[in-house]
Amino acid sequence: MPEQTLASQWWQSAVIYQIYPRSFQDTPGADGTADGIGDLRGITARLDYLVSLGVDALWISPFYPSPMADFGYDVADYTNVDPLFGTLDDFDALLAAAHQRKLRVILDFVPNHTSDQHPWFKESRTSRDLKLNPKRDWYLWHDAAPAGDDWVPAKFRVPNNWMSHFGGPAWTWDETTEQFYLHSFLKEQPDLNWRNSRVRAAMYMAMRFWLDRGVDGFRMDVLWLLIKDQYFRNNPPNPTYTGAQHDVTRHLAIHNADQPETHQIVTEMRSILDTYPDTLGGSEAAGGSQRVLIGEIYLPLPELVRYYGQGTPQLNGANLPFNFHLIQTHWAADAIANIIRTYESLLPPGAWPNYVLGNHDQPRLASRIGLQQARAAAMLLLTLRGTPTLYYGDELGMVDVPIAPDQVQDPAEKNEPGKGRGRDPERSPMLWVDAPNAGFTTPEAKPWLPIEQNYAAINAAAQSKDTKSIFTLYRNLLHLRRLHDTLHAGGIADVAAEGNLLRYRRVAVEGGSSTDFQVLLNLGNEPAATRVKKGTVVLTTILDGDGSAVEGAITLEPGEGLLIALD
Repeated sequence: MPEQTLASQWWQSAVIYQIYPRSFQDTPGADGTADGIGDLRGITARLDYLVSLGVDALWISPFYPSPMADFGYDVADYTNVDPLFGTLDDFDALLAAAHQRKLRVILDFVPNHTSDQHPWFKESRTSRDLKLNPKRDWYLWHDAAPAGDDWVPAKFRVPNNWMSHFGGPAWTWDETTEQFYLHSFLKEQPDLNWRNSRVRAAMYMAMRFWLDRGVDGFRMDVLWLLIKDQYFRNNPPNPTYTGAQHDVTRHLAIHNADQPETHQIVTEMRSILDTYPDTLGGSEAAGGSQRVLIGEIYLPLPELVRYYGQGTPQLNGANLPFNFHLIQTHWAADAIANIIRTYESLLPPGAWPNYVLGNHDQPRLASRIGLQQARAAAMLLLTLRGTPTLYYGDELGMVDVPIAPDQVQDPAEKNEPGKGRGRDPERSPMLWVDAPNAGFTTPEAKPWLPIEQNYAAINAAAQSKDTKSIFTLYRNLLHLRRLHDTLHAGGIADVAAEGNLLRYRRVAVEGGSSTDFQVLLNLGNEPAATRVKKGTVVLTTILDGDGSAVEGAITLEPGEGLLIALD
């Protein structure tokens, strides 16, 4: 394991909570009626819930003006709020209320592409003449591929074999200017040309707009896709592709992802954030980044850790390149132990780890591994070294909601039906109370997605009163993580799998106030026996036995986890 790195920045000891604003809390408009879609005022109304849960920062998915082709990830204006979610005044009120409660606010920023309704793209598609149209080069335009012997019209000859993440070719023909434009996602989401210095300047200005207002950082959407091969070369075929897989996996993304030049952009983004002080008046003596840069990066671990940057003496890339490998791996002790050990061994000196078990693009944790194991997953996420990110509702054990064909909203499912692309099931509304529409919206309104039918049993109000609920487990874990510096700032050692049992030790901070902790997690469906050094059980995932002395032989029930303070 690498040398222990002290936690000197707020985001190192913090726990981040992701909010998908459409699904968190809907509030009535000026006319007194609700539209069934969550909004910024709804988030403000629920800040005390986040405080009671014990998280430190909220990451809010996009709320910018947008035609909503991809529910806000198609941005038409980077410096405003879509009326669907409220106003800039509503955002300022949210930010002020959060900071008053010592909660940080992280915005989702979408740098790879805009909406096709963004003024930049509207101008870009008016003319191919760079003198007449300086924004032509703000996007990635390309001539049709040369005609072959079996000549077909230009609009059918895509420039190369790059595929969209939402199905089909990543190119769309523009009749006005008779060229193709690139879109890594929907055709309504044209990719920006990040090789253009004016594009960079405009995006950095948008970042500063929000930083000046006081946001605590950004989660950068699809950060590893920003730069594409300047020669637009074809990707090699994927030898393992089958027709049942997503279109984007037909070829290996050698030329349209994870390009070396991307790291310079990340460094530039980070340098902007590093010029801003701590919003809550924290000490600047520790140096480093007081605003946090998080990157969405789906890459193997060796490539992922490069996004921390290569600068010396301080890393100059993303503070937290999102580590999704706990989502992507098989739920088994040996596989997870291998991820932890490999990740820790690959981290550059000084880099701070992070882990994620759920988000708005992945099936719900409780649906993937079951409610019993979801408790073990909670203890895993909140006792590993580094910064954890929770997805709203996971603390309630929310599951994927079945979506009927006529209820599908997600364009990924509409473009590739039947391939499991749909993300609607994990985006269903938050469950607040045992009442019509679970308190997410008014009883008369129709929620934009169906409400989970078991809301009477697993809503936040009911679970907060249940001393054995998964919500109580999360709250207890978050309290212990904050209370003990070993858990939020200590090292990690002795990561091992014993059959279905995963174990590791959290190592006390030198000169700190807490002892070492042993974590034991039974990730199997049968009891698991092991041995433990002398200590005291601080918490169990089934919320019994706290305070018990243990030493020597011990048995864990299926899905059970133990947090033990070692003597």
